[in-house]
Amino acid sequence: MILKRLFGSSIGRKILVATTGLLLIGFVLMHMLGNWNMFFGREEMNTYAAFLKSIPGPLWTARIGLIVVFILHVIIALKLKMESSAARPVGYKKGNTMRASLASRYMAQTGLLILAFIIYHLLHFTFGQVDPNTFSLLDDKGRHDVYGMVVHSFQNPLVSASYIIAMFFLAMHLIHAVQSMLQTFGLAGEQSRPLVQKISVGVALFFFIGYSAIPVSILAGLVGLNG
Repeated sequence: MILKRLFGSSIGRKILVATTGLLLIGFVLMHMLGNWNMFFGREEMNTYAAFLKSIPGPLWTARIGLIVVFILHVIIALKLKMESSAARPVGYKKGNTMRASLASRYMAQTGLLILAFIIYHLLHFTFGQVDPNTFSLLDDKGRHDVYGMVVHSFQNPLVSASYIIAMFFLAMHLIHAVQSMLQTFGLAGEQSRPLVQKISVGVALFFFIGYSAIPVSILAGLVGLNG
């Protein structure tokens, strides 16, 4: 009933977008911190991956929940975008576009590009469809060698470049998303706008650098198969 009421109004839909966005940012943060085990070596990364596989119930519950949250976020955000475009006069639209930031103007596009990357990322690292040979690697303890798989994959400059580009689009999306989220939750106003803009850029840079550091380190030879 509450969800139905939220869907039924523009303000409610904005709250849903902000809430699902916050949940997704939380996942992106936890996923990045887990990925940082790559910097500590094969044992740490494979132990972390083995732990996740040892709890399939909670793991798949979280995955399914994230899929539902992500789908809700995309559908409601696109609906709000279409409503905004339909309600905006042509003359106003031209002037407003000039004032709008690049990140805000391309929210829908960056969001769909992120969706495409997520599908590719799952096929690559979760389901092993992109590179079955590296996905089947085992470490000396007979565990799935996630560390080796990631290193082999990112040693390919094209794979690393596609990953870094995707993180750039994620950062662009976050710049406006964080601002909108804080505004929806009543944590941002006209006086605090400069501070909110700095926070949003800082969050975006944090995730861009945090995720891109892994392929960059592998390409630079700082993280390798002997780790």
